[in-house]
Amino acid sequence: MSFRRGWIALFLFSLSMINYMDRIALSIAAKPIASEFKLTAVGMGYLFSSFIWSYALFLLPMGVLIDRFGTKRMAGVGIFVWSAATALTGVASSFFGLMAARLVMGAGESTSNPVGAKVIRQWIPANERGMVTSMFNSGSYAGPAICSVMLGSLIALFGWRISFVVAGATGFVWLAAWLMFFDAPERVRWLKNDERDRIVRERDSKPASTADAVPESSGLLSLLRTPTLWGLAITQGCNVYTQYLFLTWLPSYLQTSRHLSITHTGLFSAVPYAAAVVLCILVGRLSDQYLKKSGVGTGRRRNAVALAMLTGAAILAVPFTSNLIGLLLVFSITLTGIASTTSLNFALLNDLLPNSRDVAKAMAFVVVGGNIFGMLAPIATGYVINATGSYDWAFGIAGILLLVGATVVLTMTRSPMSVNRSASTTRVAV
Repeated sequence: MSFRRGWIALFLFSLSMINYMDRIALSIAAKPIASEFKLTAVGMGYLFSSFIWSYALFLLPMGVLIDRFGTKRMAGVGIFVWSAATALTGVASSFFGLMAARLVMGAGESTSNPVGAKVIRQWIPANERGMVTSMFNSGSYAGPAICSVMLGSLIALFGWRISFVVAGATGFVWLAAWLMFFDAPERVRWLKNDERDRIVRERDSKPASTADAVPESSGLLSLLRTPTLWGLAITQGCNVYTQYLFLTWLPSYLQTSRHLSITHTGLFSAVPYAAAVVLCILVGRLSDQYLKKSGVGTGRRRNAVALAMLTGAAILAVPFTSNLIGLLLVFSITLTGIASTTSLNFALLNDLLPNSRDVAKAMAFVVVGGNIFGMLAPIATGYVINATGSYDWAFGIAGILLLVGATVVLTMTRSPMSVNRSASTTRVAV
């Protein structure tokens, strides 16, 4: 991006990248942790899932607080809390210590997605929203790609505890840069006036059916009356189930079923995650081009969401793939599909939401929907492995949910989230 708002895209990409580095650190270290604390597959499933419990619990309150107090302050609080909790995971001396650190980490991370959506709405013209949302979301795949290699090597050399300290410390570097440079486009001094004017003029394109109305802010309860918001949340859930299956169990699957070492697991995992980063951004750009003539307010981005979910359903081929090169290809296609689904679904939410003051709370609800499914994925997978001695049905369940999600997004997101309320004054919060 040749404009200075590109720095905002970089901030969001790196925020998401650090977020997911901290999430996957436990998965990379799963084998030595399970050995040290004598945990079964079911026990590891609950440990993998634990951070999502507090994450989902805090999402809606954080969405409201972000809309109230702004992105700069709340993003800073969030990354401070989750980075400290990640670092402290490395000194845990019991299973319950690990659980406590993961629960605190999840609470801190609940700020990330609502902050990202709000910042995109504040800073990015509507016709660039798909690509920048894809850049933000692709950070969640760059994090595991980098972390798989870096932390895998650290664990092999120095043990699992140091990996959490390194992952946590990275967040404090980001926090310092954020506090020094970020603010609303109306306030930052490093933005040129013509670019500032364009951002403010073009960031609030309205859905087609409300083009002649003044968009007004709605409370969460009012938004919940719109089937579109529920459709977006269910779609997100069907997608996130697969994301967390990969995020929590992929290293263990490669080590136990494909007999790879921790170091080779990291290298193998990094390839499909890295492919998803590049292809996800490309898909986001293509979705912006697809909507260039009709406009984002038509909601036609739902077609791209459905196509991405059908692509992700390639995961159904995993049980029938014995060759490691073929498996790498299937994982790359699947991760590209689910990465693109998340970014496109987030962009679709912004497309169909008239007022920017509702973005964080609406995004929080959609992410809650996703993480209800997400918290089930590690636990359900643990039980499936225990019951069958295989990962086959774990991949099968994920593929079926992606097909369901494609149907939901095509049928439940066909109108904007517009609620008539009396006009209210607005103020800029960052």
